Amino acid sequence: MGKEKASKSAKTDEQAGISKSKAKREARRKQVQKAKREAHAARITGIALTAVIVIALAVLIGRQLYIMAIRTTPGTDYSAGLTDDGKIENADMASMVTLADYKNIPIPEKEVEVTTEEVDEEINSTLEAYKELSTDENLEIADGDEVNIDYVGTVDGEEFEGGNSGGTGYDLTIGSGSLVDDFEQQLIGHKPGEEMTVEVTFPEDYNEEMAGKDASFAVTINGIMVTPELTDEFVAENLADTEEVATVAEYRAKVENDFYEEHLEDYLTDYVEENSTANSYPKSYVKAVKSLLKHSDNSSGTEIDNEITYEKELTERAEEIAKGAMIYQAIFEDAGLTYDADAHDAEQIEEMGEEYVENMKEIYGAGYLAQNEIRQMAVDYLLELYK
Repeated sequence: MGKEKASKSAKTDEQAGISKSKAKREARRKQVQKAKREAHAARITGIALTAVIVIALAVLIGRQLYIMAIRTTPGTDYSAGLTDDGKIENADMASMVTLADYKNIPIPEKEVEVTTEEVDEEINSTLEAYKELSTDENLEIADGDEVNIDYVGTVDGEEFEGGNSGGTGYDLTIGSGSLVDDFEQQLIGHKPGEEMTVEVTFPEDYNEEMAGKDASFAVTINGIMVTPELTDEFVAENLADTEEVATVAEYRAKVENDFYEEHLEDYLTDYVEENSTANSYPKSYVKAVKSLLKHSDNSSGTEIDNEITYEKELTERAEEIAKGAMIYQAIFEDAGLTYDADAHDAEQIEEMGEEYVENMKEIYGAGYLAQNEIRQMAVDYLLELYK
């Protein structure tokens, strides 16, 4: 009985030893498997991270390559994409543009009517340009008048810096507030040729030297600017050559007609531009226009926040300009108009001089200048249809 118990006990100890050994091997096996899993996961994570980085770099590089591919190079060649006679190169306007029915445009009277107010404003503007300084001693300075004065300012009997007109005359509009205190108002009612004293107090926020001080100005009134009256004599003397009129009635009629033609031109050009369609655009010409626009934007300090968006907007702007050029070239060709560059140059040389003509060609090129003439000839043709 004792032997049997001893044998069982030995077996139990042996089994326990085996179990412990097996448990250790199992634990090591699990540790190895865990390490393998962690290593595998790390490799997967590393691969995934690398893939993300690679993809991000690819996207970034792809975006940069795309931007480089679409980026417009600024330029100043106004005649790029144009022939010397002002036509868009390699472009068939008949197929690229569907023109509005420009020979049958309805003209609402209210769109072209001329108002008395705009005629009077233009005439008054002309008269203002012929203002002259009058020394008529019967005139009196009134609020709003333009006058010419000389002055010498003193504080406590001593002249101060900047207080002397130096006898060269100072132009002043009464009520403008350009001189201190009520200097200007004190001139009201006085006449050309008068000498007077103006008393003022410099404001407290004036410069440190003069702030709050009382000053006296010895003023000489040289004259008052007077606007001439619109008379037949004035018209004959001043406007006969430039406006080709001899009387007030002729001048007013010409001003009215000029406004009518201006309104008519605005309406007609708006109509044909809004009702014509560009079926396609000449790519090389649009690219040339984009180049000019980019140069202009750079010169004006335009900031570009998003280059892709900017290029899209730049294309839209260039196509709008191209559409206008295409429309007027299409009208020019459809109407059978012709442009004689040599005759136009000769006319310009006679009017402006050879140096001016050569400078214009050097700056803009023959193609651009001719294109402007094509547009103007097309517009003039439209005007003749509806005058």
